[in-house]
Amino acid sequence: MTQADEGLLRLSAITNAPRPYAWGTPGGISALFGRPVTAAREAELWLGAHPGSPSRSIHPDSQWNTLLEWQGASGHRLPFLMKVLSAAAPLSLQAHPDSAQARQGYAREDAAGIPLDDPRRSYQDPYAKPELIVALRDGFEALCGFRDVRATIADLDRLAAWGSGPQMGVLRELLTGDQPHSAALAWLLSGEPTPTALAHDLTRVSLASPDRLPALAQIARFYPGDPGLAVALLLNHVVLAAGEALWLPAGNVHAYLQGDGLELMGPSDNVLRGGLTPKHIDVAELQRIVTFDPAPATRLVPQQLSRRLVTYSPNQLSSGRDVDFQLLCATGSCELRIPSPSIALCTSGQFGLTAPTGTYTLAIGEALLIDGTGIVTVTGAGQLFVATRTAHASTDASTPGPL
Repeated sequence: MTQADEGLLRLSAITNAPRPYAWGTPGGISALFGRPVTAAREAELWLGAHPGSPSRSIHPDSQWNTLLEWQGASGHRLPFLMKVLSAAAPLSLQAHPDSAQARQGYAREDAAGIPLDDPRRSYQDPYAKPELIVALRDGFEALCGFRDVRATIADLDRLAAWGSGPQMGVLRELLTGDQPHSAALAWLLSGEPTPTALAHDLTRVSLASPDRLPALAQIARFYPGDPGLAVALLLNHVVLAAGEALWLPAGNVHAYLQGDGLELMGPSDNVLRGGLTPKHIDVAELQRIVTFDPAPATRLVPQQLSRRLVTYSPNQLSSGRDVDFQLLCATGSCELRIPSPSIALCTSGQFGLTAPTGTYTLAIGEALLIDGTGIVTVTGAGQLFVATRTAHASTDASTPGPL
């Protein structure tokens, strides 16, 4: 870190420990960053000021220990949380509220006297949690948003031909009626005997022939008999190559199935779950916030800012116009015009970042808080992600050439 005068842009090294959730990959994040690998599950590495796991300063002369302390002292609130994710098993099916829903839900649960640590509580804060995810390696798999009902019905018919039970017909009938996805979701999560029997039937059929519906078989191996298996049939299945991204606005039902990715999201813990989890599922509240309109999964196409710099910006989409963050990705030398305190993470190669107060070298797996606004000159090669606010401008630091 370079010490700086008040008002100048400062570079401060930060770090954190991976979160050991059960769905994480043994040694996954360490392997991603070329570090010694152990058998410990490494699911998520959080880079931000979220109180659940704030990033730590690793400079001995720092005036703050964590980004949560920095946030309190500086008066800035980071409008994002960056996460490195390594999934060996499916995450829960879930959706997130928009800003108004989050404020209302938080106030409602507070008024009802539900403690923040109560497992029945859905709203941990009054903030929205839109998110994007970029695949760091080929083969990142996800379920994302409701697909055309005809595609689900075609799968149900195939399952029936492969020997599934009569419960499949009940779901098929719901999908041919009014508000098909809403009716189907409510029924599947009702806890009644028939949808429970359907979930066990789907487990049996998918595991007997895993090559027919591989995503369903993958889920069934980890969550046999879970109603989320049938919910998965309602959703788009997406496989991303490295560098491809998904946008998940408020109301989008989704689940990551496997792979390594980089998430950028609102700094919130508000999650309404819909299966593939032992945690609380509030079916009524999930129904209230979910967007049921079928549509293909929304791929977030990176926009070229300069020869070696792109941005993954939700602002390019109508559902992301009010989102106050973007994810820059540099692959070589360029200039960044930083509009707000930002976080940089090197995921491959090595980069030098130079501000008016000095230079810091980032190797793979290392991260910085960029505190302030102004120009940061980047040199090196590999992959450098920078989470920042939406206002931006940038130029190459080298002679222009072909992309």
